[in-house]
Amino acid sequence: MDLLGRLDPELATVLPALPALDLTDIPAARTVMMDMLAAANAGAQPSADVVRTDYMAPGLNGAPDVRVRHYRPVGQSGVVPCLYWIHGGGHVLGQIEQDDPMMDRIVETVGCAVVSVDWRRSPEHPFPAGMDDCYAGLTWTHRSAGDLDVDPERIAIGGASSGGGSAAGLALLARDRGEVPVCFQLLVYPMLDDRNVTPSSHAVTEPKVWNRESNLIGWRAYVGDAVGTDQVSPYAAPTRATDLTGLPPAYLPVGDLDLFVDEDIEYAQRLLQADVAAELHVYPGGIHGFDLLAPESALAQRFIADRDDALRRAFQV
Repeated sequence: MDLLGRLDPELATVLPALPALDLTDIPAARTVMMDMLAAANAGAQPSADVVRTDYMAPGLNGAPDVRVRHYRPVGQSGVVPCLYWIHGGGHVLGQIEQDDPMMDRIVETVGCAVVSVDWRRSPEHPFPAGMDDCYAGLTWTHRSAGDLDVDPERIAIGGASSGGGSAAGLALLARDRGEVPVCFQLLVYPMLDDRNVTPSSHAVTEPKVWNRESNLIGWRAYVGDAVGTDQVSPYAAPTRATDLTGLPPAYLPVGDLDLFVDEDIEYAQRLLQADVAAELHVYPGGIHGFDLLAPESALAQRFIADRDDALRRAFQV
């Protein structure tokens, strides 16, 4: 893949300043990632129009309590729809705070609430720990809908990168358990397949973006020695699911230079074949996470506007 030759010109100006992300040292990589996102969000202040409140949701089956962050429009009276959000980080990186500016934007623009979950990271806590946390937070959100003033019938789930993959897995889990109705899936360049066999999964090797080496490390940290085998759960790697019927409608945006582009296109196709409404957007010149790395670029602004419009349509607001 000619990543540098095909990269959007505005993204090309940002790439040289990005640090290489070395997942062979995961603790150091966590610091590098948060520093990189902090630099991208430099100058961003908490929105005066959004109130943030942290809660602790009971863990699943005796697991530790799970931190969730509730974002709500200031002065909004009455019930509003809610996006339940799972941050990304290759199953090994990241925390709620990294997406504060994005969540503020969604609350302001869409007019919904957001609940963001702080899942346990691998390799310290491999699958199913992170998924258990995501499910615990989702069931808490549904049970607490009255206290949060959110509509229990208009809860969407979403996430970016590994968070998008976890959102897809959570949609499968919610469907199968039948405890929480989910109205929509916002799967932002989701990390879906532990097998890493598509052409794009081989093609992206640039050290300054999420690449094949990082992806292999992230998956092994998450599912351990089962990686690449039939022992991997579809709740961990949703492409493993053999039945996608009965899932909520989905929106999948991804850059054409993202190593996930092939698996995301295939998953959107499979959703459509299962009679699930799915909308796929592929952005020419976009690398993984380009909306976070260069949020003021024209490509990112189009990506963000399209994302928010998809949520408004899903929530019918």
